[in-house]
Amino acid sequence: MQCIPIAYKLDQKGGFVVNPGEEGVVVRPVFYVSDGTGITAETIGHSLLTQFTGFRFQTDRISFVDDADKARDTADRIRRAGIAAGTRPIVVNSCVDASLSVLLAESGALMLDVFAPFIEPLELELGTPRQNRVGQAHGLVDFETYHRRINAMNFALTHDDGIALEYEEADVILVAVSRAGKTPTCVYLALHYGVRAANYPLTDQDLETDRLPARLRQYRRKLFGLTIDPERLQQIRQERRPNSTYSKLETCKREVAAAEAMFQVERIPTLSTTNKSIEEISSKVLSTLGLQREMF
Repeated sequence: MQCIPIAYKLDQKGGFVVNPGEEGVVVRPVFYVSDGTGITAETIGHSLLTQFTGFRFQTDRISFVDDADKARDTADRIRRAGIAAGTRPIVVNSCVDASLSVLLAESGALMLDVFAPFIEPLELELGTPRQNRVGQAHGLVDFETYHRRINAMNFALTHDDGIALEYEEADVILVAVSRAGKTPTCVYLALHYGVRAANYPLTDQDLETDRLPARLRQYRRKLFGLTIDPERLQQIRQERRPNSTYSKLETCKREVAAAEAMFQVERIPTLSTTNKSIEEISSKVLSTLGLQREMF
């Protein structure tokens, strides 16, 4: 499965054309439509599409479709994309207003309503009808929660790559060699879970011994080690500093081996990031360290 943004162009007659796929690959236009940000629809839709191979899904997120005129315009846009592609579009829809969903369905697309399978059973179980409120999932509805996320993000940025070493308020400290995935994981933990995540880059001096750096020892219970395949690390470093000692395979092998030896001796929980997404890494960090946080 390959998802790429939809790209449109006009043909010589002014027609609406979707970029063609490679020979033998079926192209399907997919739209994530919402009366809010569209994040929920896109997240769920992408998870669904990953279950199918042999297609090239051309995706487009259309946000804030919150009135009838916008819904009609969106339906027309979806219909024209289907004509250009020569196939029925797919719409993952998270509009809470059912009347907007009816208008969107006029596009002739396959309509996948994110909420429909769950609302009626929940209404029956809870004994109350839902309230059609837009933007509850990703809107600014809880100032305390929102500020916790912002504070966590600021903490991650100020404690990135050993910039600040005051870890008393940290929930987790990721330890690894340079370019093993520390920073993106910290940012993800902060943004999606409000976790105050710091990261510490292991230097050549730190790797001269298989013991933890002195400044980390008092925070042992907060530590989580990341490792990575040396060849993959070499590829990443080569993009950052081409043909440098820093990016040589020998350097990567030496640093990774030393870091892994340290984690083993010090009994630091460790995960290889080589074939893991930041979502997978973050989930493993949270579960291993027993951090119970609700995803925002």
